Amino acid sequence: MSFQSLTGARIAFDLDGTLVDTAPDLVRALNESITPAGLAPVPVDAVRAMVGRGAKALILKAYEREGRPVPSEDETQDRLEFFLRTYSEGIAELSRPFEGVEAALDQLAGLGAELSICTNKPGWLARPLMEALDMSHRFVRITGADDTPEKKPSALHLETAIGGKADSRTVMVGDSDPDVGAARAAGAPVILFSEGYSEKPASTLGADRLFTHWRDVPGVIADVIP
Repeated sequence: MSFQSLTGARIAFDLDGTLVDTAPDLVRALNESITPAGLAPVPVDAVRAMVGRGAKALILKAYEREGRPVPSEDETQDRLEFFLRTYSEGIAELSRPFEGVEAALDQLAGLGAELSICTNKPGWLARPLMEALDMSHRFVRITGADDTPEKKPSALHLETAIGGKADSRTVMVGDSDPDVGAARAAGAPVILFSEGYSEKPASTLGADRLFTHWRDVPGVIADVIP
């Protein structure tokens, strides 16, 4: 392993479940959205793995958990709009970076890597979240699903996030299948956080490497760069 390989490397990070534990705020907004409809609050652990599916899926899952009929499209849209408004108003109330994230990002930047965010979270939510956590200055770009013509697992999302075509010195760091898909489509290595939000075990998704703690990330990235 040589950290010299990190100089000039372009590293794109997923956000929810990779950089930041956002599930507590997402579930807070979910519960504030569904309890007026008579549903019981949903515990964080019940939906943590579903965060990547988006807000609408979380709302529908809450109805399914109680055996309630699927709400009408109008009702679903009302709950979704309430969810997004509630979430955005307290976007970093409970969300925190995973342990070791900020130190790892600073180490990578200090070694000469260029860092960006490639997230299926809408950019209009991702950027305020990073600002509220005082993390946005660490990234040259924060590219959400609404900032690119095609979101992950499309290679175009990853390439938009890094500012050009990917190569062997581009690395995607994520936690779930869309991250692997985007990296493979772009021809780039991918490493996964095994403690993230994937519905399937990270070990089954075909990543180049896994990590369980952020202190290991610089070394793991250096291992997958030629």
